[in-house]
Amino acid sequence: MRKVAICGVGHTPFTFAAEKSSVELFNEAAMDAIVESGITNKDVQSIYVGNVLGDFSEGQAMIQSYIADDLGATNVAATRFEGACASASLAIRDAFMWVASGFYDIVIAGGVETSAKMGTPLATRTFAMAHDAHYEYPMGLTFPGFFAMLAHLYTQKYGVPLDKLKEQMAMVSVQSHKYGVHNKYAQFQKEITVDDVLKGFMVCSPLQLYDCCPFSDGAAAMVLASEDVAKKLTDRPVYITGVGQASSGKLSAQKDYAPRIRAREVSAKQAYDMAGIGPDDIDVCELHDCFSIASIIAAESLGFADFGKGGELWETGQCDKGGKVAINLSGGLKSKGHPIGATGASQTVDIVHQMRGEVEPERQVEDVKYGLTDTLGGDGVLCNMVLQRGW
Repeated sequence: MRKVAICGVGHTPFTFAAEKSSVELFNEAAMDAIVESGITNKDVQSIYVGNVLGDFSEGQAMIQSYIADDLGATNVAATRFEGACASASLAIRDAFMWVASGFYDIVIAGGVETSAKMGTPLATRTFAMAHDAHYEYPMGLTFPGFFAMLAHLYTQKYGVPLDKLKEQMAMVSVQSHKYGVHNKYAQFQKEITVDDVLKGFMVCSPLQLYDCCPFSDGAAAMVLASEDVAKKLTDRPVYITGVGQASSGKLSAQKDYAPRIRAREVSAKQAYDMAGIGPDDIDVCELHDCFSIASIIAAESLGFADFGKGGELWETGQCDKGGKVAINLSGGLKSKGHPIGATGASQTVDIVHQMRGEVEPERQVEDVKYGLTDTLGGDGVLCNMVLQRGW
């Protein structure tokens, strides 16, 4: 397999209700990536797009072909990926494999979503289709319920008192907003306190308002190229050196393993092993914090803390800037926002910016060599990627 580099990236602001269509948003990010890479639209050989709810939010399927045409990459192969929140990560992983195999030299990958403009009732209902629709959703299980159940299981399995866990979860959200306020792309540019979180209204016990990420609109994209081509395009390539993907069944099928999500551990191990590194080598991580409890569970499964001890990372500042591993210095899904089909690409773009020293000073980590993305789709489609600085 050939080495694959990210040569250019693009990212739109994440907003509550974008006036642009998904095609327009994606191509805004894609054109920025193209310009940064120094290529033209005619150099693009294939396009990979993560998108989940376009059929419902805009009544528009087949956005991938319109993206390619409007971008001026006429008649190239264009593919849409749907893996709930992990859609863009799946698109990037497949793009990586096509370039690594030698089939393509230059491709565009990323994701886009305009779910915020749907409004909460419709967005909640359609996104719940990423649960088991035949047995679990009819019982009232939506994603807040899913992660609320994991929180209660966490307290029982690890003996962490619920009040203590709620405080740890609040610290997760506080840290996300601490950095999101400095991210020019973030949807919520507002700091909050632990007290703000604990006094928020209850969404699904024990999750309160500030424990939950928003629906968002936005896009992120990147140009991937083979090593030989990348060396001609940039003197600061970021290589994808490890990828992993695994899946789980519906929540009820995971009952013997929960609150851990086994697919994450399988996927992360694949990515670590392929890159030839381990958790201790990671400098920055963008992990899937759709709910504050999700951050704690993910941090443990990624190897940053012992099981039952993940919350202590936030209590002791070990996942802060300058700590053991910097987690979600973009603001994460919680503060930066969560346009479902774009989230994995946004995570990747932010790590690229971190490696290049291009993020705002308040959230810039020094000398980033290795980064990790972690994206969870639905009940358990996991995709992890290791990024390595190439200079």
